[in-house]
Amino acid sequence: MQSLVQGMPVLGLAALVVLLLTILAFRSGAGRAEVIAATGGPGRVLHSLPGYHGQYVAIWTAFPALVVFILWALLAGRAADALVLNELPEAVARLAPFEQAAFLDAARKIAAGAASGISATDPLYAAASEVGARHLGLMTATRLAAAIGMVIAAGLGFLFARSQLSARLRARNRVEGWVQGLLVGSSVIAIATTLGIVASLVFETFRFFQEVSPFNFLFGLQWSAQTSIRADQVGGSGEFGAVPLFYGTLVISAIAMLVAVPTGLFAAIFLSEYAGPGVRRVVKPVLEVLAGIPTVVYGFFALLTVAPFVRGMGEALNGALLWLFTLPGLRDLWFVPDLPEVLIEAQPTSALAAGLVMGIMIIPFVSSLSDDVINAVPQSLRDGSLAMGATKSETVRNVVLPAALPGIVGAILLAVSRAVGETMIVVMAAGQRAQITPNPFSDVTTVTVQIVDLLTGDTEFDSPKTLSAFALGFVLFVVTLAFNFIALRVVQKYREKYD
Repeated sequence: MQSLVQGMPVLGLAALVVLLLTILAFRSGAGRAEVIAATGGPGRVLHSLPGYHGQYVAIWTAFPALVVFILWALLAGRAADALVLNELPEAVARLAPFEQAAFLDAARKIAAGAASGISATDPLYAAASEVGARHLGLMTATRLAAAIGMVIAAGLGFLFARSQLSARLRARNRVEGWVQGLLVGSSVIAIATTLGIVASLVFETFRFFQEVSPFNFLFGLQWSAQTSIRADQVGGSGEFGAVPLFYGTLVISAIAMLVAVPTGLFAAIFLSEYAGPGVRRVVKPVLEVLAGIPTVVYGFFALLTVAPFVRGMGEALNGALLWLFTLPGLRDLWFVPDLPEVLIEAQPTSALAAGLVMGIMIIPFVSSLSDDVINAVPQSLRDGSLAMGATKSETVRNVVLPAALPGIVGAILLAVSRAVGETMIVVMAAGQRAQITPNPFSDVTTVTVQIVDLLTGDTEFDSPKTLSAFALGFVLFVVTLAFNFIALRVVQKYREKYD
């Protein structure tokens, strides 16, 4: 029994009991309604079908138990933490709040039998073990109480709803009200989540701009997100000029779109306008398989295959240019007295390698969506163009593509958003050096890579180094919003013309 109570199994058992009660409640409510209808007589005609009565009783059985579980999930952990923090040993109580939180986390790990970061010889280990056991006991008690509360709440809800059943009960209206409330609640959660994300970005970005000038952040050319831990630490001063990050994001995304947009769009045109049914059944699924490959696999492919090929291509191009400028006649036109040994520096990781692989990954986003949009163009437009004497290619170019342009723009913008937000391929194939260089064979970094780098490991959310990640995220949000606005304007313009 003790092993069952420790952890989630007791809540899982309670959830199973509630599920069985809900099923029984539905059958009981529907059966009771059928009995009421079968007795007949004045006032015994059901307002709603028996199924709605069953759903009404089932909802009242499951919903109270769900409320109890949500309250436990929201409050139990915090209550246990607060009680344990009030009982900390004197040596730990004198620590700073964030150190107390770290100690409590280590205590929980010790109680769970995991690595805690505190050595067994540390004087605080015994205290942490005791605190962890206390916390585990509290959480076990709250889980057992929550499980019992879920079952009791389900039973009370069932008894209440069962007592409400009658011929005049508007069960259908009440069930539909529950459904409408669920839909409204889902919409509110989605909107609140969006507002919460925006608010957190704005708040943390404002804190960052209190430490770093917005002008230096948006237009600075040096990025070195380092902050000193001690006042006398050497090399701890940070530079937060984000232009190199914006440049790397723009270059890699541009290379990816140069690969994905023409390839994906031409593939969509071929599949929708020229390919036969047999070819389409084979080629379209094969293209869409690319979208299901994990990005880490693309990263390995870029690192092990594409990046060496790109480096070799850069070295070959560098050798060809050096040979070209040493030819008689051309050497006199070279205004640099001493020709450098390296004109194009090819790095093991590069923006070109990352952009090429990212473009391959994005092709399905463009091709599949564009294909669906092109197929949605009315056939009457094609027939009218062909009847006027236009060729197949002229019809596609002058009629089909302009009519499908709003959807194609949406597909391209989705691909741009996918490219801007990609991280794994950039980390593995493009490097992490923040620099501005016209050389596509050199390594660069992007905004998303720096966000991941800044928010991993031990972080302090009161330092400019960590807060800069939120500023970068806010810039990405604004850029994405601008893309959406542009797409909306394009869609509105062409919809007025072709609808």
